Amino acid sequence: MIRRNPRGDTPVVHESAFVDHTAIICGQVIVGANVFIGPYAVIRADEVNAQGEMEPIVIGANSNIQDGVVIHSKAGRLVSIGENTTIAHRSIVHGPCTVGSFVFVGFNSVLFNCVVHDHAVVRHSCVIDGRVIPERFYVPSSTKVNHDTDLATLPRVTPEAAEFSEDVVRTNLQLARDYRRIQNEF
Repeated sequence: MIRRNPRGDTPVVHESAFVDHTAIICGQVIVGANVFIGPYAVIRADEVNAQGEMEPIVIGANSNIQDGVVIHSKAGRLVSIGENTTIAHRSIVHGPCTVGSFVFVGFNSVLFNCVVHDHAVVRHSCVIDGRVIPERFYVPSSTKVNHDTDLATLPRVTPEAAEFSEDVVRTNLQLARDYRRIQNEF
C-alpha cells in the first residue's frame, strides 16, 4: 500500500520497482529503479522534527528490502540505503541511518543511528547502535556493535561473503522483474 503521511508527502516509486501488495510505504520515501520490496515490509517517513521538517527515506537502485523489514526514522531524520544493497528478512533500519552500496544486512538485524559503509556485511541478528562500520568490514552473526566495541576486532569481508551478497542482489533483481511481469495475473 502506497499512502501519504499526515504532512501530505506521497512516496515516489520508480516504475521498474516491485512493491508487494502487503507492504506499506508511507510519506516522503524515494524508491529507486529495480528495487524489490517484499511482503509485509513497512517503510514509513512520517515523523517531523520540532520545526516541522523531515528528511526522506531513500532506497537506491537495485536494492532489496525483504519480507517484514521495518524502515523508519525518529524526528524526520534521513535514512539512506545505497544501491545494490540487501536488507534481509525482519531487519529494522531506524534513522538516522546511512547504509552504503553493495551492503548485506542479515536476518533480524537492527541498525540505529549508524553508518554502514560500502561493501560491508552485517550478518544475522546483529545490532549496530551509534557506530560507523567501515567499508568492507564483516560483522559476524549475533554481534552487538556500539560505542564500547573495538572495531579492530571485526574481520574484513571475505571473497565468499562478497559473492554471497552479490548473489542475493542478483536473485532479488530477477524477482523484481518477474513479479512486475505477473503482478496483475490473478
